[in-house]
Amino acid sequence: MTTPQVLGERYEIGGVLGRGGMAEVHRGRDLRLGREVAVKVLRQDLARDPSSQVRFRREAQASASLNHPAIVAVYDTGEDRTATGATPYIVMEYVEGDTLRDVLRRERRLPPERAMSLTADICAALDFSHRNGIVHRDVKPGNVMITPQGTVKVMDFGIARAVSDSAATMTSTAAVIGTAQYLSPEQARGEGVDARSDVYSAGCLLYELVTGAPPFTGDSPVAVAYQHVREDPRTPSSINPEITPELDAILLKAMSKNPANRYQSAADMRADLLRAVAGQRVEATPVMSDAEKTTIIGVTPGGYGNDEWDDGQADDKRRRNRIIAIVVAVVVLIAGGVGLALALTSGGDEPTAPVVEQVAVPDLVGDPQAAAEAEILAAGLQVGTVTREPSTQAQEDTVLSSSPAAGTQLDPQEPVDLVVGGGPNTIAVPNVLGDDQDEAIDRLEGAGFTGSTSTDQVDSLQPAGTVVGLDPAPGSQAAPDVSFRLSISTGSITLPDVRRLTEPAAREALVDAGLDNGVIVPNNVERDDATPGTVVDTDPGPRASVSAGETVTLLIAVPTPAQPTPTPTPTPTPTTPAAPPTEETTPPAQPTS
Repeated sequence: MTTPQVLGERYEIGGVLGRGGMAEVHRGRDLRLGREVAVKVLRQDLARDPSSQVRFRREAQASASLNHPAIVAVYDTGEDRTATGATPYIVMEYVEGDTLRDVLRRERRLPPERAMSLTADICAALDFSHRNGIVHRDVKPGNVMITPQGTVKVMDFGIARAVSDSAATMTSTAAVIGTAQYLSPEQARGEGVDARSDVYSAGCLLYELVTGAPPFTGDSPVAVAYQHVREDPRTPSSINPEITPELDAILLKAMSKNPANRYQSAADMRADLLRAVAGQRVEATPVMSDAEKTTIIGVTPGGYGNDEWDDGQADDKRRRNRIIAIVVAVVVLIAGGVGLALALTSGGDEPTAPVVEQVAVPDLVGDPQAAAEAEILAAGLQVGTVTREPSTQAQEDTVLSSSPAAGTQLDPQEPVDLVVGGGPNTIAVPNVLGDDQDEAIDRLEGAGFTGSTSTDQVDSLQPAGTVVGLDPAPGSQAAPDVSFRLSISTGSITLPDVRRLTEPAAREALVDAGLDNGVIVPNNVERDDATPGTVVDTDPGPRASVSAGETVTLLIAVPTPAQPTPTPTPTPTPTTPAAPPTEETTPPAQPTS
């Protein structure tokens, strides 16, 4: 049985939910809190690319600073170090459902009323991010989730930028950021963008929801970007007859080439969408049909005639046009004068003021914000200022009170202000990484946090006693009484065991563990029992504690030089020694007679 991967000793990684250009999103589980999460992991082939890391971190920072029911929440961020390197990850709210791209593949296009309601919720999320200084810059169907309950969740702030940053142009190469079919003209030109760029992209998204196709298509992203800059889209109702003139007007206003002619905020676009859903008159100017345009500017009956004329004929034509213009102006002035005279002289000596029937403010307390705003517009009133205040979790995004109160009689089109629950009060977690422990705790308390703190000692070459990790993460939103866990540097790291690795692989593992490449020194040792070029040992040895700047020596195996073969010495032939004389006893000589 395979052991599941765990990131940060806390998040168990499951199956892949989706893949993007730079990351994979996995289903996961927070082992500490016991809840389902989604974990976005930077692809391994991009983990060493600085620009990819910057974009990944920017997404984490942008999303973590946005706490809104229509934006996917970010819970935590971090980097998990493995033998192959650092793995950056973002822990997010797990959302069940489909992206709008999946919905379009299944249904091709949506009924206009449903599409407007969904886009109104998207605009609410965008308006919240804009008011917090963040421009999304990649609004598209693939970045919007729809839950089984129909709730909108905007995600992927991977190329989001602060408004102040977005005021600057793109890189010197005029790199275009975003998806071509939803680019604003200023993005396509590589110029600075602001909240109105997201309004344009939201218009393109809504256009596709109601027509079944994006406003511009082409053989390449460059061709599509050119159309965003130079060409006008087809009137949506010419593609889908169910689209009303009011929706035509909203779409074409949102997609104006000049940002000054668009809705100036996502909130303005949302208000017009809610008016259209409620059957009210919208602020956007209705679009005239071709027949209406032809009726207004008449043409003198007759044939085509001669295409050529002399200067005298041209002058006569210009004079006729001036005469027609003067006559029209005089008629308008006369008609206006007659109308004014009738208004002043009719009805006796005193002009009679028209009777205006007042309407009662509906009871909105407890209603979801979107439903309350639609009810206000349906009553013939206007949505005034919407203020979010801390509330219970159950009251989040519902109306807490209205001003004037329910039942108050108002003239038509007067505003009704709303106070909407913002959920439990949260505070932005300050970035205390690099501070010493006492200073970090003082800063957390100074930010308004009142909960307890605990500490863990972790291996790090940062100065001993400094904070190198914080949970909840810096930049996230947390309740005032949240408990913090601080990771405190020991000022040293434990050397990984790099024996049997080649020198380049060993260096990489040591650098990933936190060592500077400059303190790693190779030293060859003669070893016949090891593969040449591999590490046979380190000094200090594996699992030893190393401080910043301390030298680590890699002992690299090299073969023992071959010894010269000695010249053989001739072996002398052994000689057999002569046998010593045998000593025999000779009997004594007998005397002779």
